[in-house]
Amino acid sequence: MSTSAVRKAVIPVAGLGTRFLPVTKAMPKEMLPVVDKPAIQYVVEEAVSVGIDDILMITGRNKRALEDHFDRVPSLEATLEAKGDSKKLAAIQESNNLGDIHYVRQGDPKGLGHAVLCAERHVGNEPFAVLLGDDLIDERDELLSDMIRVQQATGGSVVALMEVPREQISAYGCADVTEVAGESYVQVHGLVEKPEPADAPSNLAIIGRYVLHPAVFEVLHHTEAGRGGEIQLTDALQTLARREGEGGGVYGVVFRGRRYDTGDKLSYLKAVVTLAVQRDEFGADLRSWLADFVANGAEAPSSHA
Repeated sequence: MSTSAVRKAVIPVAGLGTRFLPVTKAMPKEMLPVVDKPAIQYVVEEAVSVGIDDILMITGRNKRALEDHFDRVPSLEATLEAKGDSKKLAAIQESNNLGDIHYVRQGDPKGLGHAVLCAERHVGNEPFAVLLGDDLIDERDELLSDMIRVQQATGGSVVALMEVPREQISAYGCADVTEVAGESYVQVHGLVEKPEPADAPSNLAIIGRYVLHPAVFEVLHHTEAGRGGEIQLTDALQTLARREGEGGGVYGVVFRGRRYDTGDKLSYLKAVVTLAVQRDEFGADLRSWLADFVANGAEAPSSHA
């Protein structure tokens, strides 16, 4: 992974997490554990891995746990150091040293477009990445670095796309694209929010990674509230897709790697299991237990732990 001219990332985390109630009544959904790290840490680590160390989180009420997680806890560090538990000490210090993390409150929950607009003063006049916390990208696969290269090559904005079965496209935003001769990316001509399969222009779904030209801010200032009374980022990207000149054009990188969805309960559970079975310290034992669990008709086998 290389360093890049994209120096800043915006991570919107102001959502209420209602799909995970009651646990999100007192805890941000971004702090739900995925094995032994909160989901949000995977997202921050992804940004840092491509050389982005200036990160702005767009937060809301009851999100203090996010700030606390990325802050130091001197008393805990001292306790672990006194015990000689260097492994756990390194694990908690890792989250403290990921980058320069800032926080801005969104205030009113007016949608993803509004959350991005809240970052305008911090970002300034330079391209920036937007990472949504419901999508975790496997650290072994490249996506954000490819998107940054496309943004630098085109001077426009870039969205991440993923092929899905056409019958599932109504659950996603969908991109109308054409190939760019001699290139691995595509040009986006339009975005359709949750189309019926028969009306979808493709089977390419938009997933939660963007690299945006700062021209998006001016467009968002003039974007009327759309679906659900919210300012939609896709509406602003539609405008940019039709624009020529500085900041115009929208392009797509089709991701064919491993993506883990933590957006609803079933997808979240699948993500936890998928990542857990890859862990060296207990992955083999978990796979064996899961095989027995399935073989026994989903009756839990006795534990030998």
